[in-house]
Amino acid sequence: MQKIKILNTTIHNLSMKETLQIVDNTIAEGKQLHHVVVNASKIVAMQKDLQLRQSVNQSDLINADGQAVVWASRVLGKPLKERVAGIDLMENLVELAHQKNYKIFFFGAQEEVVKKVVHKYTNQFSPGIIAGYRNGYFKKDEEQVIAREIGKSGANILFVAISSPTKENFLFENKALLQKVNFVMGVGGSFDVIAEKVKRAPLWMQKSGLEWFYRLAQEPKRMWKRYLIGNSKFVGLVIREALSNK
Repeated sequence: MQKIKILNTTIHNLSMKETLQIVDNTIAEGKQLHHVVVNASKIVAMQKDLQLRQSVNQSDLINADGQAVVWASRVLGKPLKERVAGIDLMENLVELAHQKNYKIFFFGAQEEVVKKVVHKYTNQFSPGIIAGYRNGYFKKDEEQVIAREIGKSGANILFVAISSPTKENFLFENKALLQKVNFVMGVGGSFDVIAEKVKRAPLWMQKSGLEWFYRLAQEPKRMWKRYLIGNSKFVGLVIREALSNK
């Protein structure tokens, strides 16, 4: 897989279609693929959080989730094909699971949220795609027990809806216990969107890179620091790297 490196971050240069094909092939061959997505906020955090940087960069498949990352790749002369948003990839993989009889474990979010996600996909597709589910509230010393439970569930796919860097570190540190799960992926706040607890931005805002603004408008107290300060830092990092490459 062709990849680029910007701002201490490795990213695979793949389209959504190519990513789905790689995941499907991995499951069909009985192998394991550890997936992660990166956006501006996560890349900023990776500059100082070396554990997060390791957890991300040592993943098997890394997609650009944020439109800002795609723009940055172009500014830095290493253009990515397109944005592969985590929530869109998750939705496509749920449909793929239905088509190919794969099973999914849903891990994360509040209890009522993850239950709504499981209920929605059960009704939309079938109960056959559900390997199990669990909310995202646990203590550090419970992680291995949870990973073993997921590993024994018969799941081909694991979605982890927990905030960064917890989800990346959980997947990285428990990779051996999850080895029977063919595809593992962190999906952040995607369960909240699927359960309709949070609305997703209109398509035109997604394509124009304004999805962050829509999210900020919904949860200003919670998200202002991440987007206003984080995005400013990201722009600064891109400018600094662009100037250093001249």
